Amino acid sequence: MKQSTIKFILLVLAQAALWNYFNVSPYLFVAYLPGLLLCLPPERSTLRVMLLAFLLGLVTDFFVNGQIGLTALALVPVAFFRRRLIRIVFGQEIFARGEDLSFHRHGWAKFALAIALLTALFLLIYIWVDSAGMYSLGFRILKFVLSLLASTVVSLAVAYLYLEDSGERWK
Repeated sequence: MKQSTIKFILLVLAQAALWNYFNVSPYLFVAYLPGLLLCLPPERSTLRVMLLAFLLGLVTDFFVNGQIGLTALALVPVAFFRRRLIRIVFGQEIFARGEDLSFHRHGWAKFALAIALLTALFLLIYIWVDSAGMYSLGFRILKFVLSLLASTVVSLAVAYLYLEDSGERWK
Protein backbone atom coordinates (compact mmCIF):
# COMPACT_ATOMS: atom_id res chain seq x y z
CA MET A 1 0.00 0.00 0.00
CA LYS A 2 1.27 3.44 -0.86
CA GLN A 3 1.96 5.93 1.88
CA SER A 4 -0.65 8.35 0.51
CA THR A 5 -3.31 5.62 0.71
CA ILE A 6 -2.46 4.92 4.34
CA LYS A 7 -2.57 8.66 5.12
CA PHE A 8 -5.95 8.94 3.40
CA ILE A 9 -7.43 6.04 5.39
CA LEU A 10 -6.07 7.42 8.68
CA LEU A 11 -7.47 10.88 7.93
CA VAL A 12 -10.90 9.41 7.15
CA LEU A 13 -10.85 7.53 10.46
CA ALA A 14 -9.75 10.74 12.20
CA GLN A 15 -12.77 12.50 10.68
CA ALA A 16 -15.05 9.83 12.16
CA ALA A 17 -13.33 10.21 15.55
CA LEU A 18 -13.71 14.00 15.35
CA TRP A 19 -17.45 13.65 14.72
CA ASN A 20 -17.81 11.08 17.51
CA TYR A 21 -15.79 12.63 20.32
CA PHE A 22 -15.43 16.37 19.64
CA ASN A 23 -18.99 17.47 19.08
CA VAL A 24 -18.70 20.69 21.08
CA SER A 25 -21.73 22.63 19.91
CA PRO A 26 -24.89 22.17 17.87
CA TYR A 27 -23.82 25.26 15.92
CA LEU A 28 -20.53 23.74 14.79
CA PHE A 29 -19.98 20.81 12.44
CA VAL A 30 -16.36 20.39 11.32
CA ALA A 31 -15.99 18.38 8.12
CA TYR A 32 -12.77 18.07 6.16
CA LEU A 33 -13.76 15.20 3.86
CA PRO A 34 -14.51 17.60 0.95
CA GLY A 35 -10.98 19.00 1.23
CA LEU A 36 -9.59 15.49 1.35
CA LEU A 37 -11.46 14.59 -1.85
CA LEU A 38 -9.98 17.68 -3.48
CA CYS A 39 -6.49 16.39 -2.73
CA LEU A 40 -6.93 13.20 -4.73
CA PRO A 41 -4.97 13.16 -8.00
CA PRO A 42 -6.78 15.37 -10.55
CA GLU A 43 -6.55 12.76 -13.31
CA ARG A 44 -8.88 10.41 -11.42
CA SER A 45 -12.16 10.17 -13.24
CA THR A 46 -15.26 11.81 -11.82
CA LEU A 47 -17.05 8.48 -11.66
CA ARG A 48 -14.27 6.85 -9.59
CA VAL A 49 -14.18 9.78 -7.17
CA MET A 50 -17.98 9.75 -6.88
CA LEU A 51 -17.90 6.05 -6.04
CA LEU A 52 -15.14 6.66 -3.49
CA ALA A 53 -17.13 9.55 -1.99
CA PHE A 54 -20.19 7.35 -1.66
CA LEU A 55 -18.19 4.61 0.08
CA LEU A 56 -16.43 7.14 2.33
CA GLY A 57 -19.78 8.58 3.30
CA LEU A 58 -21.20 5.19 4.19
CA VAL A 59 -18.09 4.17 6.14
CA THR A 60 -17.93 7.39 8.16
CA ASP A 61 -21.65 7.25 8.88
CA PHE A 62 -21.24 3.67 10.06
CA PHE A 63 -18.38 4.58 12.43
CA VAL A 64 -20.16 7.68 13.71
CA ASN A 65 -23.45 5.87 14.29
CA GLY A 66 -25.16 8.62 12.36
CA GLN A 67 -27.85 8.49 9.75
CA ILE A 68 -26.46 6.00 7.26
CA GLY A 69 -26.18 7.67 3.87
CA LEU A 70 -26.31 11.31 4.98
CA THR A 71 -22.60 11.94 4.51
CA ALA A 72 -22.63 9.97 1.26
CA LEU A 73 -25.53 12.10 0.03
CA ALA A 74 -23.54 15.27 0.69
CA LEU A 75 -20.16 13.99 -0.55
CA VAL A 76 -21.22 12.66 -3.96
CA PRO A 77 -22.09 16.12 -5.38
CA VAL A 78 -18.73 17.36 -4.06
CA ALA A 79 -17.01 14.60 -6.03
CA PHE A 80 -19.12 15.42 -9.09
CA PHE A 81 -18.03 19.08 -9.16
CA ARG A 82 -14.42 18.42 -8.07
CA ARG A 83 -12.75 18.28 -11.53
CA ARG A 84 -14.69 21.30 -12.78
CA LEU A 85 -13.64 23.28 -9.73
CA ILE A 86 -10.00 22.25 -10.18
CA ARG A 87 -10.15 23.54 -13.77
CA ILE A 88 -11.69 26.83 -12.68
CA VAL A 89 -9.51 27.53 -9.63
CA PHE A 90 -6.19 25.91 -10.49
CA GLY A 91 -6.33 26.09 -14.29
CA GLN A 92 -6.38 23.65 -17.17
CA GLU A 93 -2.56 23.28 -17.02
CA ILE A 94 -2.83 20.72 -14.23
CA PHE A 95 -4.56 18.30 -16.58
CA ALA A 96 -2.37 19.19 -19.56
CA ARG A 97 0.85 18.57 -17.62
CA GLY A 98 -0.52 15.65 -15.63
CA GLU A 99 0.57 17.17 -12.33
CA ASP A 100 -0.87 16.86 -8.86
CA LEU A 101 -2.14 19.65 -6.65
CA SER A 102 0.52 21.27 -4.51
CA PHE A 103 0.59 24.04 -1.95
CA HIS A 104 4.11 24.92 -3.11
CA ARG A 105 3.05 25.55 -6.71
CA HIS A 106 -0.51 26.78 -6.37
CA GLY A 107 -0.50 28.66 -3.08
CA TRP A 108 -2.72 28.84 -0.04
CA ALA A 109 -5.23 31.27 -1.53
CA LYS A 110 -6.27 28.95 -4.36
CA PHE A 111 -6.52 26.01 -1.97
CA ALA A 112 -8.58 28.05 0.50
CA LEU A 113 -10.99 29.09 -2.27
CA ALA A 114 -11.36 25.57 -3.66
CA ILE A 115 -11.81 23.99 -0.23
CA ALA A 116 -14.29 26.66 0.86
CA LEU A 117 -16.43 26.14 -2.25
CA LEU A 118 -16.49 22.35 -1.97
CA THR A 119 -17.10 22.51 1.78
CA ALA A 120 -19.94 25.01 1.27
CA LEU A 121 -21.63 22.61 -1.15
CA PHE A 122 -21.17 19.73 1.29
CA LEU A 123 -22.49 21.71 4.26
CA LEU A 124 -25.49 23.10 2.37
CA ILE A 125 -26.67 19.60 1.54
CA TYR A 126 -25.71 18.05 4.87
CA ILE A 127 -27.29 20.72 7.09
CA TRP A 128 -30.42 20.99 4.92
CA VAL A 129 -31.06 17.23 4.99
CA ASP A 130 -29.96 16.77 8.63
CA SER A 131 -32.28 19.56 9.82
CA ALA A 132 -35.25 18.31 7.79
CA GLY A 133 -37.43 21.22 8.88
CA MET A 134 -36.74 20.76 12.58
CA TYR A 135 -34.72 23.96 13.07
CA SER A 136 -35.30 27.56 12.14
CA LEU A 137 -33.68 29.13 9.12
CA GLY A 138 -31.60 31.37 11.39
CA PHE A 139 -30.16 28.38 13.22
CA ARG A 140 -29.29 26.65 9.94
CA ILE A 141 -27.63 29.77 8.51
CA LEU A 142 -25.59 30.31 11.68
CA LYS A 143 -24.57 26.66 11.73
CA PHE A 144 -23.60 26.85 8.05
CA VAL A 145 -21.47 29.98 8.46
CA LEU A 146 -19.67 28.81 11.61
CA SER A 147 -19.15 25.32 10.22
CA LEU A 148 -17.87 26.67 6.91
CA LEU A 149 -15.28 28.87 8.62
CA ALA A 150 -14.06 26.15 10.97
CA SER A 151 -14.14 23.40 8.34
CA THR A 152 -12.19 25.46 5.82
CA VAL A 153 -9.41 26.15 8.32
CA VAL A 154 -9.23 22.52 9.43
CA SER A 155 -9.42 21.30 5.82
CA LEU A 156 -6.51 23.52 4.82
CA ALA A 157 -4.38 22.01 7.58
CA VAL A 158 -5.43 18.47 6.70
CA ALA A 159 -4.82 19.06 2.97
CA TYR A 160 -1.39 20.44 3.73
CA LEU A 161 -0.57 17.37 5.83
CA TYR A 162 -1.84 15.05 3.13
CA LEU A 163 -0.01 16.82 0.29
CA GLU A 164 3.18 17.78 2.14
CA ASP A 165 5.37 15.44 0.08
CA SER A 166 4.06 16.58 -3.30
CA GLY A 167 5.01 19.62 -5.28
CA GLU A 168 8.70 19.83 -4.52
CA ARG A 169 9.50 19.56 -8.19
CA TRP A 170 7.74 20.00 -11.52
CA LYS A 171 6.84 16.99 -13.60
